[in-house]
Amino acid sequence: MGAGIAQLALEAGHEVVLHDVDEAAIAAGRDRIQVGLGRRAAKLDLDADSIDDWIDGRLARLRDGHSLDAVGAEADFVIEAALEDLDLKQTLFRTLDAAAADDVVLATNTSALSVAAIASATAHPERVLGLHFFNPAPVMRLVELVPHKGTARIAIDQAARLVTSWDRTVVRSTDTPGFIVNRVNRPFTLEALAILEAGEASVATIDGAMRADGFPMGPFELMDLVGIDVNLAAARGIFDGAVAVQDPLADRFRPSPTQERLVDEGSLGRKSGEGFYRYDATTGRPAPHLGADDASERITGPEVAERLRLAIAAEAYRALDEGVATAGEIDLAMRLGAGHPIGPIEWAETLGGREAVETRLAAMESLGPRFHLRRSRV
Repeated sequence: MGAGIAQLALEAGHEVVLHDVDEAAIAAGRDRIQVGLGRRAAKLDLDADSIDDWIDGRLARLRDGHSLDAVGAEADFVIEAALEDLDLKQTLFRTLDAAAADDVVLATNTSALSVAAIASATAHPERVLGLHFFNPAPVMRLVELVPHKGTARIAIDQAARLVTSWDRTVVRSTDTPGFIVNRVNRPFTLEALAILEAGEASVATIDGAMRADGFPMGPFELMDLVGIDVNLAAARGIFDGAVAVQDPLADRFRPSPTQERLVDEGSLGRKSGEGFYRYDATTGRPAPHLGADDASERITGPEVAERLRLAIAAEAYRALDEGVATAGEIDLAMRLGAGHPIGPIEWAETLGGREAVETRLAAMESLGPRFHLRRSRV
């Protein structure tokens, strides 16, 4: 992710300083950036010599930062993309805050951790905010801008201008567990896992149902692609965050035991050769691995799609009620960040709006808290 963000900055003409405690990670990041710039240059209307000049010109603005103090001292804007570990991020921000000039914005690319908790480690929390890019950053258009309650307006405006100048679409979210996309889209995987674990439908049926409903890939294909461990970490982060803020429906985010088992076994998806599918070592083609036999399936593909859609719509309305974002921002974020063919609130309107969704949810409350919609509205 850090390499992808650096590539965007280089494409926009910025000088970029990379820092990591692992020199091998820096080398790998440089390689990724060079390959990414090559892909980008190939899409431009340039001749062969101009392509090389274009790539070399951007790589010439890339330097290594040999210490975090040095990076902070010379930076105009900092974006952190370290592992999703609160203690680690607080340590990084404490060091950056001490080294950077007072007008330098410190942004975290966290996808689930509290921005306020990260900012609490600094002496200047007003300049800390979240900039959540989506992977791969050079391809995905969405960036969630997440200020905490103490973030200064000048920092928010500066971050928005910078990311917009990189030709990204900025959507503002409040500092809540999972922000918009990771929160509202969580039922896409968790409800699919619940259906699988209940023996109601197979992996292939569930994935096929969502593709038929207009999604670019099914939930199990998605988890295998991004890494089951990565998806599980996001689920844990959102669940822990919901528990911390005493969300009465926090259990709807509880991670799946199937995910826990697969991660413990080292079956992480494509990168390990096996997850919800097995992948041919030569071709990379998937073959069925986990799931119920077709003969034991109790719900149809359209029923699967509606069930996942309703759970997602319920979460979208909860986020709307809590003021996480506007309806338009939620729908835009879900289309750009999660590949939804239509936003969840837009989809709800095709059924007749919120009241129609609530009627359907009331008939499905026995399925668990993902189908419980608070009636109180903010």
